[in-house]
Amino acid sequence: MKKVLVIEDDKEIVELLQIHLKDLDCKVEKAYNGKNGHQMAINDIYDLIILDVMLPELDGIEVCRRLRAKKNYTPILMLTAKSEEIDKILGLETGADDYLTKPFSIREFTSRVKAILRRVHLIKENFTDDTKKVLKINELLVDGDKRKVTVAGEYINLTPKEFELLWLMASHPGRSYSREQLLNLVWGLEFSGYEHTVNSHINRLRAKIESDVNKPKFILTTWGIGYRFNDEI
Repeated sequence: MKKVLVIEDDKEIVELLQIHLKDLDCKVEKAYNGKNGHQMAINDIYDLIILDVMLPELDGIEVCRRLRAKKNYTPILMLTAKSEEIDKILGLETGADDYLTKPFSIREFTSRVKAILRRVHLIKENFTDDTKKVLKINELLVDGDKRKVTVAGEYINLTPKEFELLWLMASHPGRSYSREQLLNLVWGLEFSGYEHTVNSHINRLRAKIESDVNKPKFILTTWGIGYRFNDEI
């Protein structure tokens, strides 16, 4: 049984989500404001956090930001009544795994939940392969089990999506990925049309692991396609 934390101030929505999460064999815990939800998220282990953006005491974006800053990588599905693109991009770049705009159908909600849990399961399965737990490329070390990255022995603090991008490409050196492919593999199919999100994550990732972002050694651009991890180092 999966354990899910719902942080939402609308009690009717919480009860509705709880009913359908139970149908997905999920145990549900609830918080009705951001402050309590944040505390519960750091004090316990959950398989998924469903997080409203507009919350009393502490908004959802800040809750997400604080959890990721504390290296809490629990998947987060954000809910919001706002539909502007900037809100979606802000949520994703803060570290959310998926995003639903109210009003949404229960069918869409359950589909997103199942997709997130399935993707997390596949990632965990990949990390249990002893031959792929640690990737060492020159001075770059990527530990998939601990989700830890170092360059020349120096710890590099990556967001969950930055880490997943790096792990995916470093695990398949030389393979070129389009921006749309990276969106599908790392964020999910729902984000088609937001290829610039990939660009911003790649830029931040390069700034953290490359000694010279103007002449990257690890993450290369494949002109006309997208990006690849260097297979000649």
